[in-house]
Amino acid sequence: MNQAQVTKLVSKLRINVAAEPRRLRSPKGPEGRLNKLRKTVTGLIKYERIELNYNRGDEARQYAERLISEAITHGDCHKPTMEIADYWLLEKELVHKLFKVLVPRYENCNTAYTRMYKAPRPQYSRNTEKAVLELRGNPYPPLVNKQHNNRHLIQNILLDAAKYDYRQAKYAEMADKIGRSDQEVEKSTKMGDVENHSNDDSPNK
Repeated sequence: MNQAQVTKLVSKLRINVAAEPRRLRSPKGPEGRLNKLRKTVTGLIKYERIELNYNRGDEARQYAERLISEAITHGDCHKPTMEIADYWLLEKELVHKLFKVLVPRYENCNTAYTRMYKAPRPQYSRNTEKAVLELRGNPYPPLVNKQHNNRHLIQNILLDAAKYDYRQAKYAEMADKIGRSDQEVEKSTKMGDVENHSNDDSPNK
């Protein structure tokens, strides 16, 4: 079987695959490594967005892409594909989601079915890169927004509210200072009037 015939049997992944395997160590050996990947693929299909270590996410992404690709290519009437889905999805109700929800979503998709972003590293954490792995078309707000000046973004709304509160506090402080200065001027004016009146009433020597 030549290379052209192999490509007809196995679809090409639409993501970059690392040349070297990821280091996913497990005290249970290769079986434990596969169980970690199965849990990750199951969580991705279930929640459609998960946060995890970068190496684990990058490795599990390949299996999720292959699973969705096989489901689109062969459908739920293909026994080997059903066996693959039954193996990788630990929660069996997700097999129905794979074929009835995700396959219609991605059957006309020309890009990868998943996205992965590097997540910010916590300040006091081990040197472990974090990532966010998600399915395209998930119901959550996008992680990357190209409209940085959109006033309806929650961060811009909060910043505008903070600016408004700051200005109101400054205006109140300025008004209080002006009121105090006016009272001092008025007080000093009254004191001057009293002194002038006392000087006018005093007898001439």
